[in-house]
Amino acid sequence: MRPRLELLDAPLLQRVLDEAFALLRDRGVRITAPRVLELLRAAGAEASGDVVRLPESLIRKSLATAPHEFFLYDRAGRPAVRYGGDAVHFDPGSSCLNILDAATGRPRPALAADLVRLVQVAEALPQYAAQATALVCNDVPSEVGDLYRLLLVLWHADKPVVTGAFSAAGLAPMLELLAAASGGSAALRAKPRAIFDVCPSPPLHWSDFAALNLVDLAAAGVPAEIISVPMAGATAPVTLAGAVTQHAAECLAGIAIHQCASPGAPVVWGTAAAIFEMRAGIAPFGAIETAMLAVACAQVGKALGLPTHAYLVASDSRLVDAQAGMESAVSATLGALAGINMISGAGMLDSLACHSVEKLVIDAEAIASAQRLLAGIEARGDTLATAAFAQAGPAGDFLRAAETRALFRSEQHFPSAVIERGVPPSEAATPADTFARAAARVTELLAEYKQPELPSEMAAAMRAIVEREGARHGLTGLPGIAHR
Repeated sequence: MRPRLELLDAPLLQRVLDEAFALLRDRGVRITAPRVLELLRAAGAEASGDVVRLPESLIRKSLATAPHEFFLYDRAGRPAVRYGGDAVHFDPGSSCLNILDAATGRPRPALAADLVRLVQVAEALPQYAAQATALVCNDVPSEVGDLYRLLLVLWHADKPVVTGAFSAAGLAPMLELLAAASGGSAALRAKPRAIFDVCPSPPLHWSDFAALNLVDLAAAGVPAEIISVPMAGATAPVTLAGAVTQHAAECLAGIAIHQCASPGAPVVWGTAAAIFEMRAGIAPFGAIETAMLAVACAQVGKALGLPTHAYLVASDSRLVDAQAGMESAVSATLGALAGINMISGAGMLDSLACHSVEKLVIDAEAIASAQRLLAGIEARGDTLATAAFAQAGPAGDFLRAAETRALFRSEQHFPSAVIERGVPPSEAATPADTFARAAARVTELLAEYKQPELPSEMAAAMRAIVEREGARHGLTGLPGIAHR
């Protein structure tokens, strides 16, 4: 029996969907890209200016063609991430401007070398099924920042990658780079190595670049992850149910755009919904209500038969402290119990503003515990306890029982040395805290890291694409990339 968490009962779930369809039918969604407006008009939508009203029949038709399952592949072409059903995977959070400096304990602007270091650590941790373009490289021109982050991940990792293009012009060279790293556009379509986050602008607005990215990703056959980001009380209704309804409407509109462009193209029902904290004026990603929104939004997507995503495992603390551990572990567990296919956000602090490699290592331990919980409790062998008692003898010596020796590794999860379970230190020794143990683990993982072997022609093609685009915006050299 696999444990499962749902927060919406059947009547409330139906009300969410009914009102989401009503919002799109009666109020409509803002779309300003002419190409997308014409696409939706041709499919039966009504447009007045930049407001498009989508009939339920059009949305239902789009839902019918959206795949219920697809995979992301690693460099060797093996399926590494299953989007669909109750499969649960984790990846680091994306697009942080800052990195926590372990030496000073303070954030600073992230550089390309910091992203390389984070990628190398995430590559070694089995809890992360995918990489992410986790940091903004402040030593690279912003105009080519998205492309460059993708290059660094593809260069240093074999795992698939969660990424995104934050401009309409930025997507084409990223797809070109992915094709070069995959053996061509046809190979990329057949075995996608990456998925792209695409975000509407709440409330009920698909900007030019976001809508066009959906269309272009669908045409390329590269998976799109729709990440609606309503903030309950600021850019969405203050009630959690109201925010979930708005989220559903924004995602349904995105799926209509995407499937009208290319029926059957892979797409994900994702979310970074949060509450708006009225005292602090922020979106707290460690808040329990934010986790509840993620669980509820995913439940709606699952009811529609779609692959799911959410932002969890992040903290609002500015330090890797007890608050960060508590918030991240709770949301990792809730997301896993909800069966969310991809959970982003590990390693993130300060309401998604800062990344920490040390927290990424600690979060991996919380994720491993959540994964053990998902495995549940099962009966092993013909009896539950009577055979063990027979082996233990009159004294009840279970430690020496054959069953104990045979099964303890499958019954128990053994964390790394980041989690302290050992003999108490001597009085003369100062015990290391969790952050110090995580920092030591980071050093170990970096020492063990081995650079992926890229074929020389592939490496040259990847470099050429980024050098060509970078030259237009003053990029000199390729920080974080060794010449081959």
